Amino acid sequence: MLTPIENRFADGSVERREIVQVLGLSLFLAGRLEDAIPKLEATRASATNLELEHILGQAYLQTGRNAAARQAFARVYAVPEDSAAAHLVTAQLMIRLQLETAAEEELGRAIAKDGSLPQAHLLLGQLALFRGQFDESIAQTKRELAIAPASAPAYYQLGDAYVRQSRWDDGIAALQQSLWLNPYYSAPYILLGKAYSQKGQPATAEGMLRRAIEYDPNNRTAHYLLAQLLQQAGRPEEAKQEFAIAERLQGQPGR
Repeated sequence: MLTPIENRFADGSVERREIVQVLGLSLFLAGRLEDAIPKLEATRASATNLELEHILGQAYLQTGRNAAARQAFARVYAVPEDSAAAHLVTAQLMIRLQLETAAEEELGRAIAKDGSLPQAHLLLGQLALFRGQFDESIAQTKRELAIAPASAPAYYQLGDAYVRQSRWDDGIAALQQSLWLNPYYSAPYILLGKAYSQKGQPATAEGMLRRAIEYDPNNRTAHYLLAQLLQQAGRPEEAKQEFAIAERLQGQPGR
């Protein structure tokens, strides 16, 4: 460990700064957040490093120091630290760290400061979707679309919520709107495949799933759903091939 040699070098020296930086990163990666924070703060005092500032912000979040985290992220993303944008960025990173309740509170503060801020309602809709609160997700996502009417992710999220409620026609309409704005994202095609399959339109469903695979060949869900569809259509050999691909992709990151 570098701790025993840290004090051998003078304050402000390049050597000590580098040792403190490495110590801070090592302690953070080891999950010793309370020990890491002072080292990372000391590194910040001697030089501006956005990566270290971002890591420090994450350490603050994971130790419940949300205001300090917001200040750190405001510096990283060059926004005023008490602005709606700072609250929004902090909420996004809270979601990534699975701090959903804190993120919801932070998004509420962002909206209170700027009710027309893009992304805030989208993220609230996302949180509601994760919790199975589909009506709330739909309401929040529609508020996002009122602010950002050309948001492909918002239309996708709206379609996702409708599909989870088995509102196939509403889901298809929203997902198609998403694709008109961004036709190169595989996820809407997968949900359209599900929706058209449920509506008894297997040929259209197959076309949607094959389009999803075209844009994302390693998407296990698309291959698996296509295999099921082919099996139901009495095409066992093609289904077998798709099941084999889905099995090979099982367990791969993000699949």
